[in-house]
Amino acid sequence: MRIPISIGSDHAGFQYKKDIIAMLEEQGYDVQDYGCHDESSVDYPDFAHPVAHDIDTNKIELGIVLCGSGNGVAITANKHPQVRCALAWNTETAALARSHNNANIISIPARYVSLPLAKEMVTIFLNTKFEGGRHQRRVEKINL
Repeated sequence: MRIPISIGSDHAGFQYKKDIIAMLEEQGYDVQDYGCHDESSVDYPDFAHPVAHDIDTNKIELGIVLCGSGNGVAITANKHPQVRCALAWNTETAALARSHNNANIISIPARYVSLPLAKEMVTIFLNTKFEGGRHQRRVEKINL
């Protein structure tokens, strides 16, 4: 079995979340789904905080959050001290989030990327390693 993954979304990201979970489970990942569980209007922090908490407490190494723009869940997740949540809108930003920034949560803007692209970004994010080196020094300067 592969590493466990935490995931959460608001109503705008619900369908993508559902499809991403199916993809991940098919690939052998153990997925912790924090909701939401349908397309009824909800408040995105209620679903981003649990994912970020898993990272902050070392329960989970990597997470995925989704909302309409990706901004709300990313801002929320980044309030947690150990979280480095990166908003990705293409495969290059997903890869760089991991390789250069050692991001531990990817934020997906469900209203602005296609589902196939969202799945590809998740796959790239989960399979890209942090390069370290000069990037480590920079990552160490992020927290106040």
